[in-house]
Amino acid sequence: MDKLILGLLVLSSRTIYELRSRIDKGLSMMYSSSTGSIQAALRSLLLHGSIDYEEVVENGKKKKKYFITPKGRQVFEEWVNHPVEESGMKCPELAKIYFMGMSRAENRPDNIRKYIEELNKRYEALNLICLEAEKMIQESFSKNTDQSVRDIVFFQTASARFGRDILLFTKQWFEKLLNEMGISNE
Repeated sequence: MDKLILGLLVLSSRTIYELRSRIDKGLSMMYSSSTGSIQAALRSLLLHGSIDYEEVVENGKKKKKYFITPKGRQVFEEWVNHPVEESGMKCPELAKIYFMGMSRAENRPDNIRKYIEELNKRYEALNLICLEAEKMIQESFSKNTDQSVRDIVFFQTASARFGRDILLFTKQWFEKLLNEMGISNE
């Protein structure tokens, strides 16, 4: 979470609400957008001098606007310039499948269908983000946008496509599971 927040703050300073909102919009597959997890990361980053904040007043409300420090930028740049590390994909949903044989048989199909519905909603939302981002990429090439900006948008879009494709695979896998159980997905 620390590196994600540093990366977001490289792009622009943000309040905790803006950080949470941005994580909700396309980054929630990487990290939880809970206020608690964001606050814990902010405390750690503040403690290590990687970020700081200024108090601002917006619409009559006092808010903390966080920004990255030179030390934080260095930490982020060291991290982002190292090879991708395999961290082992976690899929807590599989625990439910692993123990599903112990659940009531009559509940299984509806529980899986409800999960497929949720996957569909998340897929549709992420697919819209991907389509908008791909349009931005095309526009940036036609407007001769700075290469560094095009690179940022390209790789952010690539991560959104990865998330979208994982959701599609997961949805199809659960539909196949229903089929293997002899149950239609309707």
